[in-house]
Amino acid sequence: MAAGNDGAKTPEDDDPFGYLYADGQAAGAQPPQGGGYGYPGPAAQPGVPRTSYNQVRTVGERQYGGHAAQGHPQGKVPHQQAYGGQPHPQYAAPETYNGGAPTRPVPPMQAAPRGGPNTKGLLIGAVAVVAVVVIGITAAVINNSGGEDDKAGGGGPTGTPTQVSESPSTDPTQSQAPQELPKQDAATLKLGGSAALAKDIKGAEGADGAYVTGFNAIGSSVTWQADVAQAGKYRLYVRYAIPAADANATLTVNDTANSNPIGLKNFIGSSDPNLEKNWQTTWAPVTLKQGMNTIKLSCEQGNQCNAIFDWLEIRTGGA
Repeated sequence: MAAGNDGAKTPEDDDPFGYLYADGQAAGAQPPQGGGYGYPGPAAQPGVPRTSYNQVRTVGERQYGGHAAQGHPQGKVPHQQAYGGQPHPQYAAPETYNGGAPTRPVPPMQAAPRGGPNTKGLLIGAVAVVAVVVIGITAAVINNSGGEDDKAGGGGPTGTPTQVSESPSTDPTQSQAPQELPKQDAATLKLGGSAALAKDIKGAEGADGAYVTGFNAIGSSVTWQADVAQAGKYRLYVRYAIPAADANATLTVNDTANSNPIGLKNFIGSSDPNLEKNWQTTWAPVTLKQGMNTIKLSCEQGNQCNAIFDWLEIRTGGA
């Protein structure tokens, strides 16, 4: 049973709103009498459906916009009945009145000015500012560096130019180019005693791999005439090979024997007596005069002379 049904068994009474639709009217549905849904009536009684206080119209009956409503002359629609039975004006949209809804004029769109902002002028201004900053920084750097130069050069007061002497220096170490010091293959030296040339052992750096051997007998010697441009203290370097055992020899410079022999030690710490694997270098301090100097290595009494020689060289460094 639907809400508000009074218990009727007929289809037209089963739907209390059936009289609002065409198919309900065809089926014989009638609006309730003496009040009921859609029409005001007497106060509600027990067992009687509740009465609505709004005027209800059949679907399609009411029309807006000035068109005639069904069942009403001159197309006028009666005022609705508000709560308490007081009428109020019918609502209609503004566009249904004569002249339609008022509108506010829309201003015409204005075209944007051509060319946009003056970007060229802004760019020129920015470049000018950067140029001024760079010039200021450059001037500051130049001024600062100039002050440091005046202090280093011992210049006079500000504004006084620093005078530089143009006279040549009398210091020989500055006016002369570095001298070329002599080096000589042992195979081209003057040999004495049992000293002789050989080429059997590889590793010698002399011409054709020649070296001096037979130096292990007393009286054996090698003599070198070394020419230097300037007197002073130097170092005599000797390349040699030994059978993994220390050796030494007497060093004589310009007929004056050094008090200490030149050491031909096993600096590489080899344990293999193969001379080919034991090439190494030693040096001793020497004092030379300007011009030709006589340098002699000899095996004298008390020396351990079991060594072979590759070359001799003068280098700077002194003691």
